[in-house]
Amino acid sequence: MDALDAACAAAGAGAYVMFASSEEADLRYLTGFTIHDPVVFIKKRNEPPLLIVPQMEYARAVAESSCSVMTRADAGYFEIAKEEPDRWRALAAMIARVAGDSYLLPASTPFALGQALAAAGAVHLDSGTVAGMRSIKRPDEIAAIREVQRRTEAAMALAVGMIARAGVRDGVLMAGDETPLTSAAVRQEMHIALLRSGCRAADTIISCGEESAMPHRTGDGPLLAGQPIVIDVFPRSEKTGYYADMSRTVVKGEPSPEIREMYAAVGEAKRRAMAAIRPGVAGKELYQMVVDYFAECGYASGSSGFVHSLGHGVGLDVHEFPLLGPAGGELQAGHVVTVEPGLYFPGTGGVRLEDMGVVTVDGFDPFTRFSEVLVLE
Repeated sequence: MDALDAACAAAGAGAYVMFASSEEADLRYLTGFTIHDPVVFIKKRNEPPLLIVPQMEYARAVAESSCSVMTRADAGYFEIAKEEPDRWRALAAMIARVAGDSYLLPASTPFALGQALAAAGAVHLDSGTVAGMRSIKRPDEIAAIREVQRRTEAAMALAVGMIARAGVRDGVLMAGDETPLTSAAVRQEMHIALLRSGCRAADTIISCGEESAMPHRTGDGPLLAGQPIVIDVFPRSEKTGYYADMSRTVVKGEPSPEIREMYAAVGEAKRRAMAAIRPGVAGKELYQMVVDYFAECGYASGSSGFVHSLGHGVGLDVHEFPLLGPAGGELQAGHVVTVEPGLYFPGTGGVRLEDMGVVTVDGFDPFTRFSEVLVLE
């Protein structure tokens, strides 16, 4: 919590204050507590962190969180609410009673609460202190992400196996004599397998053919022979809250020469970027290296081609700091990042390959062990 104290001192604030549920990754990170309703987190300078919760959550918060715990009643909320009917002003008055009159607030603070706190004292906007803390992963966090990645790869193997075993009729992949194999069917089986392994996935991408030229098109309808199928899955552990993220591109049948060439270029770009990762290298440098390599291969960036960043941090959010893109800063040991170059051309299709790993003092330790095979026999 020293970083929060330092941020408060730099801003001239007496306390860091957050009002959020554990769906806000910063709150889960700071407290270790999971709750669907928003609660108040207060870190006064040079004091232990405090969590203010409803009475019904008190015993669980004491047992599960890393903070001191107080009920809303003990913090004076209900006494205040008798005189102040506005929920946000009553909440601000409760916070002022406990935290003092000078607050450092994250950008996610509800506007109404920020206004009420400004009326109660001095408000300062935090510039992302907790996001910076979260970007450097502890050994237990790295172990949790590795575990999700193993389960992710099992789901990917299931999807690739379904596509590999499919028959072909009139250019359509078939799951049986009369049943086309669809994006939805593959996605459903992946999600079921992940649920059984303690993970939950949403919006998994199974895009085929022309759809694959749109990087975040989830995919719909029958899968086609000879066409690129981009599979991108990013599940979350229901126990730890940590994510993994990976992508593969496969073809059942014979791909076009253009897709073969794109696949070779994307794979080489990924290998070059991973080999260049080390502490002190900026994400924007890695991104530009891949942009330049693609240009050498004849793939200029613009409205098509390489149209997204090279990668991102992964943790309690699937997209977090650091960034491997035009604004990416220096990498540090402990950063967990994806490396996911891709090429996308309407009329041809798309190719994306994505691995994930941790930046170490010596370079990059990849978590992803899944094979890269374009053509499925």
